[in-house]
Amino acid sequence: MQPLSSTALSVPASGIRAVANLAIGRPGVIRLEIGEPDFDTPAHIVEAAHRAARDGFTRYTESKGLLSLREAISDKLARVNAIVCPPDRVIVTHGALSGLCSTAFALLSPGDEMLIPDPGWPNWAMMIRLAGGVPVPYPCPANAGFMPDLDRLERLVSPRSRAILVNSPSNPTGAVLGPAWVQAILEFARRHDLWVVSDECYDEIVFEGTAPSPAALDPEGRVITLHSCSKTYAMTGWRIGYASAPPPVAALLATLQQPLLGNASSVAQKAAEAALTGPQDCVVRMREAYRARRDIFVRLMADAGRAFQPPAGAFYAMLPLPDSVGSSTAFAMHLLQQHGIAVAPGDAFGAGGAGHVRLALCVDEATIRSALPVILAAADAWDGHA
Repeated sequence: MQPLSSTALSVPASGIRAVANLAIGRPGVIRLEIGEPDFDTPAHIVEAAHRAARDGFTRYTESKGLLSLREAISDKLARVNAIVCPPDRVIVTHGALSGLCSTAFALLSPGDEMLIPDPGWPNWAMMIRLAGGVPVPYPCPANAGFMPDLDRLERLVSPRSRAILVNSPSNPTGAVLGPAWVQAILEFARRHDLWVVSDECYDEIVFEGTAPSPAALDPEGRVITLHSCSKTYAMTGWRIGYASAPPPVAALLATLQQPLLGNASSVAQKAAEAALTGPQDCVVRMREAYRARRDIFVRLMADAGRAFQPPAGAFYAMLPLPDSVGSSTAFAMHLLQQHGIAVAPGDAFGAGGAGHVRLALCVDEATIRSALPVILAAADAWDGHA
């Protein structure tokens, strides 16, 4: 038999999914490993999809998405993100994930490099490798509030560097890049003639400060921005995201949709249109619930005398482990098997996540109150051996 693709074989599996796959089907497991909102999709969004399906709106759409949805996205980008992007430069994607993957294919030739945050969402490295590129992690150390180490960033650039990816609010750390940080990244990209890929899937879940979109501060047109309906509107299963990009990149992303996706679900697109154009009080209500859960977590950590970096956005917390724990992956498996609590190992997010586990605080307050003491006690008691 012919060998399998060396490019495909170079794509590592997600350490988050390794825990999640074991947790699925185990009765009584507390699920803190996956960033899955516990809210139902708001009723007016579900009704819009039902109406579309009932009325026969079930056929192919234009590859880059319905014009009416792209117009709604253009309006939202201006209103929420201060990004001026006409509908012809908007691409509706199968979740932000497919938009990110298409962007990697659009920017990278084999052997080209993209700088990505460390710790950072592991799927970025997977996509870059699938496109034949090389992911180059740049440190965002815990002792610096998970902010980028700009000095190290300068030393990581090479002749093969093509882009830098930023993610604010951050998965997994909840760090938020304020205006000064965004300007610094843009200046770095200008100096080295890099594209900026901005993953803004948590753009409307900010608790402190502001998270400006790099595209809103970029006069040169070097930023490609990815957004999603998944977290903002509790629409993870609907799989609708969107990319906004400068003209040449937008045109290429539209072309890449054809072999990679065809088009996003027509019914889900009508649901997304209702989400963006309908009442936004659901967004505020969910954000305030996430804020309250974050605040409870912060108070519990303070009461326990544990130092950690409180998240300023998203709905995650990176929990530091005692040095005696060793591998966060081994500890996460122990916690699941012995205590019935699933968390994401920090190792899954890169070297910068070592010594931590990520908790997804998109569960009810009672679950946070009951689970955290068990996690802390298990970490204190465990010496790295099952």
